[in-house]
Amino acid sequence: MRKILIIGAGRSSASLIKYLLDKSEEENLEITIADISVDLAESIIKGHNNATTLVLDIFDEDARVSAIKKADIVVSMLPARFHVEVAKDCVTFKKNMVTASYISDEMKALDAEVKKEGLIFMNEVGLDPGIDHMSAMKVIDRIRDNNAKMLLFESFTGGLVAPESDTNLWNYKFTWNPRNVVLAGQGGAAKFIQEGTYKYIPYHKLFRRTEILNLPNSGKFEAYANRDSLKYIKTYGLENILTMYRGTIRRVGFSRAWNIFVQLGMTDDSYTLEGSENMTYRDFTNSFLAYNPNDSVELKLRSYLKIDQDDVIWEKLVELDIFSATKKVGIKNATPAQVLQKILMDSWSLKKDDKDMIVMHHKFGYEHQGEKLQIESSMTVIGEDQTYTAMAKTVGLPVAIATLLILNNKIKTPGVQLPINREVYEPILKELELHGIVFEEQKKQYLGYNPEFVVG
Repeated sequence: MRKILIIGAGRSSASLIKYLLDKSEEENLEITIADISVDLAESIIKGHNNATTLVLDIFDEDARVSAIKKADIVVSMLPARFHVEVAKDCVTFKKNMVTASYISDEMKALDAEVKKEGLIFMNEVGLDPGIDHMSAMKVIDRIRDNNAKMLLFESFTGGLVAPESDTNLWNYKFTWNPRNVVLAGQGGAAKFIQEGTYKYIPYHKLFRRTEILNLPNSGKFEAYANRDSLKYIKTYGLENILTMYRGTIRRVGFSRAWNIFVQLGMTDDSYTLEGSENMTYRDFTNSFLAYNPNDSVELKLRSYLKIDQDDVIWEKLVELDIFSATKKVGIKNATPAQVLQKILMDSWSLKKDDKDMIVMHHKFGYEHQGEKLQIESSMTVIGEDQTYTAMAKTVGLPVAIATLLILNNKIKTPGVQLPINREVYEPILKELELHGIVFEEQKKQYLGYNPEFVVG
């Protein structure tokens, strides 16, 4: 039996595990799922003969090394900051490795050793990053193969709630790590280039600089800029491109309302709140407002941020119970971001039968034989339920497919890498189409960047 070790059995692992289990007989696979808690994994494998679970604390070096030594390939679905310890063990014991996370500087530093050992460390092979890279490179390579010049690349992805499960005023529910949603956009200005001009959006302005998208078969959305689009210019080989922009998709109106939390300071994760465990949600909200014993918390907030009482933003805030005098935070030494996450999880967690939705949209502008053209490529995936979400499917399936391709020696190029080469993206995208992850393309005259679509 060929042994696959999956470390981490969180929200995005369900489809990954199921895919490998479904292939386990014909591919002669033995799958071990290791995590500090294996309840979710056990509910997925349901006693399958070719799968076992292992309770593993990633910081227990002896246990971690023991598990890795037994594997033929290691899949790390841990939070990104923990990958490097697993990666170092994989170098030591000569194991290939797959992750869905961005390549960190620490991971990149292992490249020479990984190549020396002839190993493959495949990273950024989930959804975003992952399917975005692969689907983009497929079209970019096709354009270049036709001796055309790339002028524009824009890419947008959103993890959203499906229309049939959209039951709150924010038109949003958590489909992946809630902490990442709360902290989105922090850590520096968003950087991109539009029509040859470099642009920068600081965090405190990010959610008021959104772009409207009308997507085929999906509807109307808005998008805000991702942190650093410029780093992908070199990655995609687009050094002379005039427009490079990557953004996150939300339903129209979400960003304007989310900006309230940013302006109040509720998304700050850099300090802790005194007595947070005893705070009510109302106390938490009031802690960011000026002292005035004569005015209510509601009145102070409306006055401070100039929100009219009949503004839909006000209804969204009320819906989250941020003015509740009975609900308690219950978290000791919490940061504002941790408290906000707790409040949002009360309202935005997927219910058992809720369905989520992934939307991805690319724009490719190029010049061919003196004519300027544009290709738009779109993908929409709807989840099944709270476990087999569209997020789990689009993150887990490409990870699983890449793992099997490496194990079967179909991917051969060694090194710490992204899935941007034909050897990688062609077979993965082909397999994904069999699972309903399909991009539809439209070709039109080149539109370029149109500033009339910018709001705020």
